[in-house]
Amino acid sequence: MRIHIINPAADFPSYHTADVFAAWGLGGRTSVADLSTATLAAFVPAGWDIRLTDEALTPLPEHPAAGDGGGDADIVAITGKVSQRNRMLQLADRYRALGRRVVIGGSYASLSPDDVRPHADVLVTGEIEDIAEELFADLSAGRPRDRYEGTRPDLRRSPVPRWDLYPNDRANLGAIQTSRGCPFQCDFCDVIQYLGRKQRHKDPEQVVAELEVLYRHGYRRVFLADDNFTVYRNRAHDMLAALRRWNEAHADAPVRFMTQVSIDLARDADLMAACKAAGLDSVFIGIETINEDSLRQAGKRQNLYQSTADSLAAILSQGIAVSGGIIVGFDADGPDIFERLAGFIHDQAVPVLSVGALVAPPGTPLHDRLAAEGRLTGADWQSAASPFTTNIRPARMSRRQLLDGLSRLCDDIYSPAAYSRRIANFLSAYGGGGAASAPVPHPVPLPPLLRSVLKRLSGLGAAEKRMILGALSAAQWRPDAQAEVVEALVRYAQIRHMLSAAAGQPAADPLAATG
Repeated sequence: MRIHIINPAADFPSYHTADVFAAWGLGGRTSVADLSTATLAAFVPAGWDIRLTDEALTPLPEHPAAGDGGGDADIVAITGKVSQRNRMLQLADRYRALGRRVVIGGSYASLSPDDVRPHADVLVTGEIEDIAEELFADLSAGRPRDRYEGTRPDLRRSPVPRWDLYPNDRANLGAIQTSRGCPFQCDFCDVIQYLGRKQRHKDPEQVVAELEVLYRHGYRRVFLADDNFTVYRNRAHDMLAALRRWNEAHADAPVRFMTQVSIDLARDADLMAACKAAGLDSVFIGIETINEDSLRQAGKRQNLYQSTADSLAAILSQGIAVSGGIIVGFDADGPDIFERLAGFIHDQAVPVLSVGALVAPPGTPLHDRLAAEGRLTGADWQSAASPFTTNIRPARMSRRQLLDGLSRLCDDIYSPAAYSRRIANFLSAYGGGGAASAPVPHPVPLPPLLRSVLKRLSGLGAAEKRMILGALSAAQWRPDAQAEVVEALVRYAQIRHMLSAAAGQPAADPLAATG
């Protein structure tokens, strides 16, 4: 049997993709290696011919044919999120037209099965661990059911992903999932609808085994793809201790980790120290808003224990870099929220903030409430087309006010001057405000690919060039923070690419005219 497993291209550039590399003629790259396809491949029976395609790296041909783009596979398995919905269904329809049996699964199929059902021969919802054996046996026999529903399995039975089948040389970070689920009750979050509020964990030994495989494939940065890595403190300490011991045994070339946490990490000095000791020195935090009424209404009470600014400062002081998410359009948000958020953001030491409109995903309490109030508009999936759309009619402003205000806010906080200020704030706050400053400058290491990105970014204008030169000059005195500064500059290139796409501007190479 021949199976082609596909991670479709995103329908629109985002804060977290790496589309700018291809747009600027630097080849396909992805921010994080795709865990879903490599994991699914690990369940495929021995003896099958397996092909993986991550379209972030290798786009499939528009007209697949036998022997080209996997068109000769017996089975085409497609997985994806709502942000990939259009491409997912487009590919499914094309391969079905070629007579291939198409299986669709993943988070979008699980949360919106009625939308996916007409495009799939076999629909898989939920998690695969407990149903994989039956699914593949039925596919082998040529008699699969039209739908399989997964459970919430014990992750200790999950296999090591098949990274040997993935183009690892073009991913910035490897990926390991050490847990699934989150116990919090944020009303806009669909993770708990898909993966549940009872968090399930892998054993530290499993995680170390996966890390060993990624390390052999050349990764020195790994994303721990948990929904909330630190929410259970004792378990987090056990996992961090295992990662610290592993890094100590690889001290000549240790791995740096990134993950997702809640902002209440700031209240636990011991846990922050354990993160740093293990090499976990970068986190994504759902800041969401500075409007406390909105946080209460959304059920995000874990963000209310202390001021957001104080929490961010506490985490940064431990040498843990932060990127964050900001949401606009809660019911308590009036037209003044944009100016308030801009003032807050400008003062922070967090360069990268993913700012977008509130969306009500299907299956969430927010979606149910707004549907009952008659405040949903358009197809639910359309709200994922970009960060600047929503399926919600706001309570205290018009949709036009929301989307125009969001556009102005992003233009403001992602101006070169504003971004330069946040990088400077970061260098002042990171690791206790410069305690590890070098007595002499250390040049910032820039591999050829990153040098090319920054060269093209500087080609956008004099302000961008000043920002880059200023950031790299300041980072010479902070060798401990150089990697984070370079990452922030590369992320800025992606964000500017995304903002241009949202404004309907072409994704031009800024050096195309000059070579």
